[in-house]
Amino acid sequence: MANVSQDRKNHEDSPVDSAVADYVRTLDDEHKMLVVLKSQLYGGEWEAMLDDLKNRLAGKPYIFKLTNRIRDDVERIREMREFENAHGIDLADYVTLS
Repeated sequence: MANVSQDRKNHEDSPVDSAVADYVRTLDDEHKMLVVLKSQLYGGEWEAMLDDLKNRLAGKPYIFKLTNRIRDDVERIREMREFENAHGIDLADYVTLS
């Protein structure tokens, strides 16, 4: 499970913090899980996670439902990566699973 890092504590007064807090509140459990997995399994790199998901999609045979989930996850990752880049943050410093 992701924990609030020292980085987050150091940025509490940052002007970005309000935008980040607002964004994190909008994330559903699927988004949060991707942030945690990125941090714990993929060395904090979205690209490594995307490569893995795309490689799984390319393999045969595959389960249709899983394919749809992977496509959804790829879109979620794209959105969250853009947000991180725009705000210069790592969502893993802010997201915890309930």
